[in-house]
Amino acid sequence: MEQRMRDRHGEQNLPTENQKERGERIVLTRDEQQILQALQGDIPLHSRPFAALGKRLNLSEDTVIRIIQELADRGIIRKIGAILRHRQAGFKQNAMVVWSVPESRMEITGKILASFPEVSHCYERTPSFEGKYNLFTMVHLKYPDIANQVREMAQAADLDDYQILVSETEYKKSSMVYFT
Repeated sequence: MEQRMRDRHGEQNLPTENQKERGERIVLTRDEQQILQALQGDIPLHSRPFAALGKRLNLSEDTVIRIIQELADRGIIRKIGAILRHRQAGFKQNAMVVWSVPESRMEITGKILASFPEVSHCYERTPSFEGKYNLFTMVHLKYPDIANQVREMAQAADLDDYQILVSETEYKKSSMVYFT
């Protein structure tokens, strides 16, 4: 379990990977801690989410963005991800579609499939699924006709080898919690 220590100013020491290897610790300011705590939860659904986050933390939008960038530069934050709660967003049908794409056509095919507004994710998978399905797309529809939509996508990308894996249940989605 990760060891965490607080100094007399309430700053929390949390080692990065390189510092763990060297046995060193880093110090996070209170603002950095608050931003990290906020980022591990839901980011405000707002046209300017970092301004809304800053307002909640009594910081400016520029300060929030600067601190996030500094934390990324230091390797403390590696990515910020978003979770789409499909059913809450009004989607009636969701499916992962796996495609067999020749390596020479991977980039153009990925761009074609990603251009469909119904596609939220499009990525190459290595190693391939079942030895041949190497491009994955997540498709979301507000109407229950996934087969026709996927046929249209296949035609646009000139593909005929794919599988549709329909989502029948939406499972709980949660992020890692490092700060409480």
